[in-house]
Amino acid sequence: MSHNTFGHLFRFTTWGESHGAAIGCVVDGCPPRIALTEADIQPFLDRRRPGQSKYVTQRQEPDQVRILSGTFEGVTTGTPIALHIDNQDQRSKDYGEIKDRFRPGHADLTYDLKYGVRDHRGGGRSSARETAMRVAAGAVARKVLEGVTIRGALVAMGGDWIDPANHDWAETEQNPFFCPDAAAAARWEDRLAAARKSGSSLGAVIEVVAEGVPPGLGAPIYGKLDADLAAALMSINAVKGVEIGAGFAAAGLTGEQNADEMRMGPEGEVLFGSNQAGGILGGISTGQPIVARFAVKPTSSILTSRRSVDRFGQEVEVLTKGRHDPCVGIRAVPVGEAMLALVLADHLLRHRAQNPDAPGRTRLPRN
Repeated sequence: MSHNTFGHLFRFTTWGESHGAAIGCVVDGCPPRIALTEADIQPFLDRRRPGQSKYVTQRQEPDQVRILSGTFEGVTTGTPIALHIDNQDQRSKDYGEIKDRFRPGHADLTYDLKYGVRDHRGGGRSSARETAMRVAAGAVARKVLEGVTIRGALVAMGGDWIDPANHDWAETEQNPFFCPDAAAAARWEDRLAAARKSGSSLGAVIEVVAEGVPPGLGAPIYGKLDADLAAALMSINAVKGVEIGAGFAAAGLTGEQNADEMRMGPEGEVLFGSNQAGGILGGISTGQPIVARFAVKPTSSILTSRRSVDRFGQEVEVLTKGRHDPCVGIRAVPVGEAMLALVLADHLLRHRAQNPDAPGRTRLPRN
């Protein structure tokens, strides 16, 4: 299997399966002399960790990360950083009945058609278990992005959207959904409990925002910042759609509504009247907040029997047992944050390499 690496100058490679002995990643291209210990990474893994509420999978994984290489005396050395997490709570027997059956909505069929072999235990390599290492790599990327704040929130569940007027970033740490609207979070408790009781699941929309991003990141045509960000978010398990800024809603705006008007600030900085572009114009960051949203489909592992086929060409009924997220979008929030951080760190280093004498102008020269 190829294509396990993402990024250019700052890139990472993940390895491991859902029910294997361990999972891990190698972060390559991290600059030297950056303070980094396990304590810098663990808080982000704890936010993604399973088993923290009744609304996520009850698989109990401590997800304790170990740094195996790439640091010395608490700082990065510029060499590859190897990160390792042991798997400790696999229940492979839960998947015995689907060994030869393809679960609808999963990668079972395509893996078998492509490779002729698949690890049916929890989905193997296609499992969202792999995303723990993206979060770990993203924590390293955040250390590169000094002065940049990255946050994520669940803004819709099962078609029920938050009220933007109630948006409060602090609220995302007060409920199990990373929801910035307390009223919406209360509604979602009932909706998700009902879906789980019926053996079903719900989809979600996650918004990720990066503030403090310098202008100039990205390149026209084939190195666009928004193109790389879209690819990064689409690579997350169960993601079926990505939008930047106004996204699809921009198609319903007029030219006047969509154009982010500009004026000069008192210190020579450019000020924007709106941010329909999501902080990116022509594939290059403007200095405004980077705003992206991605849609996560309902969890395909459900207790409701669905029609399918097996690897012998027989039509069968499939009911997926095991411990699964009734809304996989909940734990996708820290994953989305990590992918945004990884893309920005990569583009920051690319920008510095191409423009060593122009680290990033934030103001226009005055006449």
